[in-house]
Amino acid sequence: MLFRDHKPLLLPVLVQTTVLISGACVAGPALAYWLRRHGLTPTVVERAPALRIGGQAIDIRGAALHVVDRMGIGERVRQARTHMRGMTVLDKDGNELMRSTEATYSGGRLDGDDVELLREDLTALLYERTRDDVEYLFGDSIAAMREDEHGVRVTFERGEPRTFDLVVGADGLHSNVRRLAFGEESRFLHGLGTHLAIFSADNFLDLDNWQVWLRNDDAGYGIYPVRDNTQLRVTLGFASEPPGHDYGDAAQQKRLIAERLAGLRWETPRLLEAMEEAPDFYFDAMAQIRMERWSKGRVALVGDAGYCPSPMSGQGTSLALVGAYVLAGELGRAGGDHGAAFARYDERMRPFVALNQALATENPGMAAAEESLERAKNAIALDGGS
Repeated sequence: MLFRDHKPLLLPVLVQTTVLISGACVAGPALAYWLRRHGLTPTVVERAPALRIGGQAIDIRGAALHVVDRMGIGERVRQARTHMRGMTVLDKDGNELMRSTEATYSGGRLDGDDVELLREDLTALLYERTRDDVEYLFGDSIAAMREDEHGVRVTFERGEPRTFDLVVGADGLHSNVRRLAFGEESRFLHGLGTHLAIFSADNFLDLDNWQVWLRNDDAGYGIYPVRDNTQLRVTLGFASEPPGHDYGDAAQQKRLIAERLAGLRWETPRLLEAMEEAPDFYFDAMAQIRMERWSKGRVALVGDAGYCPSPMSGQGTSLALVGAYVLAGELGRAGGDHGAAFARYDERMRPFVALNQALATENPGMAAAEESLERAKNAIALDGGS
């Protein structure tokens, strides 16, 4: 792609090209933004009735920071960043093992250029940037897809069937589009031996822009304040069986977590009480998606749907933003040849994905080396190089 003052010079495409994007978190709206800039017509369908709230703090690093800058939201992203002053690490009894005012486990070095912010804040910025010229279908989902030489006939769970030229799954680790187009999730999902629960609570610990991490050999948690120190975001984790084990409904999941964290002291009982009342409780396996290809016919995948690196890498959001940028750019320059665009997207993204997925497994139970992160987060040329 050619740039002048960071604005893309649009290359010829078929102006009637329509793209249905499943998922309105990060990858979906980002892809919609760039598709519009290349003359394509995106529609975003989202199962939830509105933008999803809650979730952990996420990071935007390296090449992904250039993407949000080119979207015109870089300054607002930086304004929304968390303001952590440091962290404390405790043993299972609450005794301090170490503290740092230089870095945190969730966000890395405090004096670096990387940006940590809440996922819901980034999602809101992306939606605001796209809502005026992108069609959003909230409260609906893809039930079936039938592809022919003219497009993809999509049957929705609620809306009337429609035909699109292309369909892109940007619908996360448990992607519906991936299942419909490529087959069962178990073929592509690789567990990392951990399950996590994430939820919000009032700041009953009175933390002031300070993180606390507590762990023993097979269980632990991290806590940090948000929203001007009025709320906490809590992440509880424990070593677990491979994904696919049925942990049942939320009530059963909470009982399991309470059992697995029973040996931890300090404020663990109060955290478990807060978990019971949390309105945004989330529980899932830490896993990666590994696939030999990210497209099939007129269907492609972007972000976690195609190459989730897991939160243990700290790079899921950056991969989603960069992947959306690269995919839209290749569709824009391909002049309607989606097969060529998908192939080039795969070629450019695969080395970048591999390096970033490796961060999650480089040092099990701990963060990857700073040198590895620096190399991985910048390991792609945005302007057409590989």
